[in-house]
Amino acid sequence: MVALNSYVPPTMSIDSSNPIYLHPLGHPGMILVSKFFDGTRCGAWEKAMMIVLSARNKLGFINNTLTMPNYEQHMAVWNRCNDMVISRILNTLSRDISDSILYSETAKILWNELNSRYGQENGAKFYQL
Repeated sequence: MVALNSYVPPTMSIDSSNPIYLHPLGHPGMILVSKFFDGTRCGAWEKAMMIVLSARNKLGFINNTLTMPNYEQHMAVWNRCNDMVISRILNTLSRDISDSILYSETAKILWNELNSRYGQENGAKFYQL
C-alpha cells in the first residue's frame, strides 16, 4: 500500500522536437548571443536572438505561434520553458533594460515590450526614454 504523501506522479516524456522540451545541458545563465543589448543597434540584437531561439525551437514563445496550453499536464512544463526563454533574453540585456522588464509574465510580453521601446519603427520613443 502506498501512502498518499509519498505518491510520485509518472514522469511526462516530451519529444526533443517539441518546443516545450528543455535540453538537460541548457541552463538559465547560458549566454546565447554575442550581441549584448544596451539600447542601441536593436535590429542586430533582435536578429541574433531570433536565430538562436529558432535554432533551439523556442521562437514560438515570442512570435505567438506557441500559446500556453489549457490542460494542466503541460502547464508546468510550458511555464518552465517560458521562464527559461525569459531568462536567456534577460541575460543578453543591459542591467537597466533588464530591470525595467523583469516582471514580464511571458516571453511574448517581454519581447513586445522591448519592441515597443526600442524597435526600429519606434526610434523616437527610444530617445524619450
